[in-house]
Amino acid sequence: MIVCPNCNHQNPDGAVQCEACYTPLPALASCPNCGASVQSDASFCGQCGFNLKAAGTDAAVPPEESTLVPQEETVSTQGDLSIPELVPPDPLIPPEPISPPSPPAPAVPAVSEAKEEPPPPLPVTPAAAVAYPPSAPATTSGETYGGTTQLQTQKVVLLHVQTDTPLELPSQLTLVRIGKPNDRVPPHIDVSGFPNSEIVSRVHADIRVEGDIYYIEDVGSSNGTYINNMPLAPGNRHRLRPGDKVSLGKGDKVTFIFQLT
Repeated sequence: MIVCPNCNHQNPDGAVQCEACYTPLPALASCPNCGASVQSDASFCGQCGFNLKAAGTDAAVPPEESTLVPQEETVSTQGDLSIPELVPPDPLIPPEPISPPSPPAPAVPAVSEAKEEPPPPLPVTPAAAVAYPPSAPATTSGETYGGTTQLQTQKVVLLHVQTDTPLELPSQLTLVRIGKPNDRVPPHIDVSGFPNSEIVSRVHADIRVEGDIYYIEDVGSSNGTYINNMPLAPGNRHRLRPGDKVSLGKGDKVTFIFQLT
């Protein structure tokens, strides 16, 4: 079954779009190293960490069939038929030489009949007499001063439920990896220091950022990923909304709350 990343509807295998909300379903592929199911646009295998981009998994294109047309057999014309004599062609007529174009005549500037007088200079006001409005105090809370609104930068946080620890997602990344330290795919969100982290795989889940929308997908973890107590199939992705509960592994032992601050 393929779970819709938008409405969590379970669709049959091989479905292209969701039967409930018509959202396009992600395509699945197999890891050439371990055979695990991964998303077709994934960069690394979540089970073994294999580099899928450098694998070059494109299928070999079968060679095209030869389109050569067999040559027709040459029919001998010797015997009864005689070959006519060829008529020599007429001699070529040499082309006439092309004379170079004459240079253009220099442009004569137009003489203005009446000379325009410059406008009179404006009076200069002393700097001490110019009144400036008082500068508005700096703010980052979104308040308005003097007609100017200061916008606050939005932060994306994963709040660890068991220890009440907030983990801020890097704002400059479009792909945030969640897992534990390893030699192949180092995680951006390291959960090795939290209790019961042994149920979390080294490469467990990815959060993809598309504009202001955040998606989470399981990349082949051993104990699975659960969104609001519903299992997330490997290769499928779920759109995260504020308040969603993300559990890494079974039993809600390593749980996070998706928040926007």
